[in-house]
Amino acid sequence: MTADPLRSVPDRRTCLAGMAALFAGMSLRTPRAAPADPAALDRVVADAGRLGNLNSLIISQGGDTLVEQRFRGPGLDRGVNVKSISKTWIATLTGIAIDRGALDGVDQPIAPLLADRLPSDPDPRLAEVTIGHLLAMRAGLERTSGPFYGRWVTSPDWVRYALSRPFVDEPGGAMLYSTGNSHLLSAILTEVAGRSTRASMRAWLGDPLDIAIPDWPRDPQGIYFGGNDMVLSPRALVRFGDMIRQGGVLDGRRIVPADWIERSWRPRTRSPYTGHAYGYGWFLAEARGYPVRYAWGYGGQMLYVVPGLALTVAMTSDPTTPSGRTGYARQLHDLLANGIIPAIAGGGTGPTAGDTPPSGAEPSGG
Repeated sequence: MTADPLRSVPDRRTCLAGMAALFAGMSLRTPRAAPADPAALDRVVADAGRLGNLNSLIISQGGDTLVEQRFRGPGLDRGVNVKSISKTWIATLTGIAIDRGALDGVDQPIAPLLADRLPSDPDPRLAEVTIGHLLAMRAGLERTSGPFYGRWVTSPDWVRYALSRPFVDEPGGAMLYSTGNSHLLSAILTEVAGRSTRASMRAWLGDPLDIAIPDWPRDPQGIYFGGNDMVLSPRALVRFGDMIRQGGVLDGRRIVPADWIERSWRPRTRSPYTGHAYGYGWFLAEARGYPVRYAWGYGGQMLYVVPGLALTVAMTSDPTTPSGRTGYARQLHDLLANGIIPAIAGGGTGPTAGDTPPSGAEPSGG
């Protein structure tokens, strides 16, 4: 297997680099030594066009759109299924809810918030699971993703089903990537906000970003799917990414607390599949010495934020075919690390550049 173009870094180093990159990337237009190389960007677009599953590519730097390319599929203003990028939006919404006082904080236990959905004889460890455990995929409950996904989404009550899974690790243990965790957050947000997750998403993110938040699937109880199947346009992804890159501000308006983004980019665990660190809804890695934060959805939906280059990149792909085990996600990482970043940075490397070691097997899906 070839080396992963995105480099895993030690947890402490990731944390320090992430905080430095956040403050480095908060201005609207970060100065750069030289403009992006147009010929290199043309080669990026040509390489991207040879990826048969890639539908669109947008590259934005410092608020300027450098590349907008639709290869196939809907237009760039049309909503598409962004799959598990939904988890990043739910995590961001959770941070806003905490800032607004609807939730106490990441250490708040979830059991009292979902008391009427707990199993009749709950495992005592459910009382230890917190908001932060759900955000970081460390609840300890058996996953509802991967081979467990079908049974979960055909159950009559997705929230109760997720809460009734057996514990396969202790709360706060290793990463267990599970869409059920994000769906529990959606149920909690519905409860504490007194309105649907979509209504909060529109009020707290959609309207301030001036983007559409179309309807997306709900569970049998009417709870909006908390970790999958949101419908967002490629341009909406870029506006969200630009806002996150700028520390929660876009067009002079504060949308997300800056300290929440810093906390979201702090490594909490590590993927057993890629070796990349994971915070609150974001994967954390490095390419050519630059810290990279990315959201990943099944099929190859990608949103990359590279604060040190004031760079936001959105890629949408065929949502019906896997991207992890096929190696396609690695091709997208390669397009970023060995195409886009050199075109922006002039082929140089950041202050912590090094060799790019393999990072383990790819996951079965985003």
